[in-house]
Amino acid sequence: MSIEYASVVDHPIAEVFAWHTRPGAMRRLIPPWQPMRAVAETESLADGRAVLGLPGGLRWIAQHDPAGYDPPRQFVDVLSSDGLMTLPPRIIGWWRHTHQFNDMGDGTTEVHDEVDTTVPGAALRSTFVYRHRQLADDLAAHRDARQAGAGLLSVAITGSSGLVGSALTALLSTGGHRVIRLVRSDPARPDERRWDPSSPAADLFEGVDAVIHLAGASIAGRFTDAHRRAIRDSRIKPTRRLAELAASAGVRTFVSASAIGIYGYDRGDTVLSEDSARGDGFLADVVADWEAATEPAARAGVRTVAVRTGIVQAARGGTLRLMRPLFAAGLGGRLGSGEQWLSWIGIDDLLDIYYRALYDERLTGPVNAVAPNPVRNKAYTEALASTLHRPAVLPVPSIGPRLLLGKQGARELAEADQRVLPAKLQEVCHRFRHSRVEEALAHQLGHEPG
Repeated sequence: MSIEYASVVDHPIAEVFAWHTRPGAMRRLIPPWQPMRAVAETESLADGRAVLGLPGGLRWIAQHDPAGYDPPRQFVDVLSSDGLMTLPPRIIGWWRHTHQFNDMGDGTTEVHDEVDTTVPGAALRSTFVYRHRQLADDLAAHRDARQAGAGLLSVAITGSSGLVGSALTALLSTGGHRVIRLVRSDPARPDERRWDPSSPAADLFEGVDAVIHLAGASIAGRFTDAHRRAIRDSRIKPTRRLAELAASAGVRTFVSASAIGIYGYDRGDTVLSEDSARGDGFLADVVADWEAATEPAARAGVRTVAVRTGIVQAARGGTLRLMRPLFAAGLGGRLGSGEQWLSWIGIDDLLDIYYRALYDERLTGPVNAVAPNPVRNKAYTEALASTLHRPAVLPVPSIGPRLLLGKQGARELAEADQRVLPAKLQEVCHRFRHSRVEEALAHQLGHEPG
């Protein structure tokens, strides 16, 4: 039994094959709805092996077969075992995955996957649809950077183990860029440097072209005094210290996470761009101070960008991860009236925006990281239910979020009403992978829209 899937990407065969050889490739290809993660990527497509983590501590070992290695046309991996925790996956029988690349003669490449396995082909189709879309979109992002003259960059990233940081690290690595992970513990890998948020070392940015600052305590939760303090303390002073260091270290670009919370929680139908006035509320105050903390870098002539992020659509984290089980059980529905605006962004589009902020000199100051088509809450819930082929008939009363988040948390998070547009990105003709929420949900969840 086998499955075959093929598509054509608008990139030369050498470029396509090289992408697969770089760190991060496996992480970029694992579908987010599958219960697995990359434990160790292969060091060689010729004879190395990759290790995937499965639930319960189990491991899937993909051993590369030297006999099937023919660069840039082919590489092969087979299911292997090494120790007790790698035996259960062998229950499926066998697995031999042949990756083929065919030069179409016009600068394009046919990517052809063939898997010989006992697993039914129908169960694998969504996986390969996802993988081929990721490959094509990532290659396009790297081409955009090259055409803009970005060259290979050395990028230091805080928060590299988080939802966005881990995915962004993988994306940049597959483009050949050097990523330096700034960690708070002692470095365990050559690509890590220890970062003390209260007193960063003077040589922290040695050899660094750009900094992406993502670290910060999660805003999810009840807005108690302790939680509000953690949100502020993890953002304002650490950001200012990094900006001051960037100013003195010769860094060319400083990109900091930010949020659309700066526009306030109750803006109704008002269309909000980067030039719109800030709003009211705790989060608006925090974000305003957070962005102001980057000023030392900007004053020193470092191009500084604040990525005002909307509601991230990612199956591995955030609100989608929380809501998916509820909607899959047929228990989802609109929140309150459902009329409030939801300004969302697919996680891969968010990565592209951070990537573009590294090299596009036209982007400075605040940049709205939202899709060009915000939706009302009722439209979002209908799209999510349709993607999962479930009804969405049970509205969630306002008392629900208030029990979980408290009055202020519910008002500023769950019930926020913000109609935000990516005005600056549209001015530079930025290309979105998923401009409509139905597309983003289908890609993240491995389903076609209903």
